[in-house]
Amino acid sequence: MKKPKYVIIFIFFLSLSISQIQAQNSKVEIPKDTSFNIISDYKKNLKYFPFITPAKDTLPNNVTENRNVIYTTLKNTPFGDRDLHLDIFSPKTTGKHPALIMVHGGGWRAGDKSLQIPMAQKLASRGYVTVCVEYQLSLEAKYPAAVYNIKSAIRWMRANAEKYGIDKDKIAVSGCSAGGQLAMLVGLTNGIDNKEGNYGNLDQSSHIQAIIDIDGVVDFMAPLSLNLNRKPNSPDIEWLGGSFYEKPEIWKDASSIFWANENSPPILFLNSGYPRFHAGQDELIGMMKEWKIYTEVHKFDNKIHTFWLYNPWTNKAVNFIDNFLIKVFN
Repeated sequence: MKKPKYVIIFIFFLSLSISQIQAQNSKVEIPKDTSFNIISDYKKNLKYFPFITPAKDTLPNNVTENRNVIYTTLKNTPFGDRDLHLDIFSPKTTGKHPALIMVHGGGWRAGDKSLQIPMAQKLASRGYVTVCVEYQLSLEAKYPAAVYNIKSAIRWMRANAEKYGIDKDKIAVSGCSAGGQLAMLVGLTNGIDNKEGNYGNLDQSSHIQAIIDIDGVVDFMAPLSLNLNRKPNSPDIEWLGGSFYEKPEIWKDASSIFWANENSPPILFLNSGYPRFHAGQDELIGMMKEWKIYTEVHKFDNKIHTFWLYNPWTNKAVNFIDNFLIKVFN
């Protein structure tokens, strides 16, 4: 007996729904390290700096926000299709504005884009479009996945420049700690095809015009950074996929100093009182001076690595960034 057409249609959609449910249930959850966040970091630092308070997520009156905007979707990863997001803070004034994409820290393994929001809001109130970017951490994807993510986000910014009032010719990248290392690598590999990745607005440029490195290493192979007695679960070893002995070519490839050249953009360094986070910086500055490329350095003498997250230092860091961008963009 032949089944009625509506029964066949019902069975088709029922089987389709079951397949979708099975696909969702089979999707592997992305592993996350939640050990680094503002609460845990504040508790750790409070006993040494009892006067500090975390900078707050507070939207200024002259700023609009768009949070968790998808800037690209990664297809067929080990964890299924994967959306990557960003938060955008824009001045309410009309016209084109210089823009800053901001990369969070956390040892390439932990942290999230919310850590950049207080500074992003303050800078947006001064006339910048600021973009806090999500990227793949080491438990999900090894180097150079994060570099591809960030460059994709920059291309997304250019593709959506008119919508968000972004000046395509004035885009800077900043980063804190591991984010500073990433910002340096993204900025100093302008025009390097094998650092672009193969997804997300490939018709747009990922070039940036200025770099802000907040306590991020520029040379993994410098003596202060290259501690050969590290444990196998050290953040850099995990992210780079092996120790220096095992992957020397990757340690060099991820060191931004080796990508610097006479066409590199200006750089602002904001340093803590811990010299190991500035490994290779003096050598790079010497190279930049030789090429007559502007660099600027400011040191926060306190022995607190994450100074940018806390008052009284957040506003000081914002002032340095603002003044630097005024110099290089005007």
